[in-house]
Amino acid sequence: MFSEMIQSMLNSGGQTKTLQRYAQVKNYIDGVPARADFDAIKKASGELPSKNNVQSFDKVLQSTAKAQFGTLLRNNGIKSVDATIYTNPNINFSKRATKDEIISMIEDSSAKYGVDSKLVKALVQQESGFNPNAKSKAGAMGLMQLMPSTAKGLGVTDPMDPKQNIEGGVKYLKSMLNRFHGNTILALAAYNAGPNAVSKYDGVPPYKETQNYVKSILKNYL
Repeated sequence: MFSEMIQSMLNSGGQTKTLQRYAQVKNYIDGVPARADFDAIKKASGELPSKNNVQSFDKVLQSTAKAQFGTLLRNNGIKSVDATIYTNPNINFSKRATKDEIISMIEDSSAKYGVDSKLVKALVQQESGFNPNAKSKAGAMGLMQLMPSTAKGLGVTDPMDPKQNIEGGVKYLKSMLNRFHGNTILALAAYNAGPNAVSKYDGVPPYKETQNYVKSILKNYL
């Protein structure tokens, strides 16, 4: 009887009304009918049966020929599921590296471009604290905090990739050393404030951030 009543409500009423009736009927079947709902239930389905003849709610669902309630949750025909793990394409979880791996990358790139690896390590410590996922409010990314435009100019396609980031950063530092004739202080200032600012002031720009930046790196380098 209840299976027919549930199906009848599904076929004749709107979704909202049906869900309301469903909640009322479930309360009764579970043995806890709300007194205030008796009139509404009787109006929808007629006289209520004796509690001694009430089936469990699970049995009602199982015996309902085309019941919409719960069929998707108890479909025995489903033998397998798609277990593919979908991730955010903007997050590359494989681009992680230990500090030892980062140091090895620094050694390789420093040797390639003829830059003192100790200087590069001090710069990385200052820029990102050896955090490959570091991002600044200004948009600088990765271990050596490359700006998007700088990274693009250096041929870095993925600034968050530790190896690419270090390769690009060391290459850029080398270009600053060349531009300022091997002067480490000016090269570091240019790495932070830009080469044009260094040229404009013919030395370390009078920016507190840049001056502290150069001092901090030199302290760890020398």
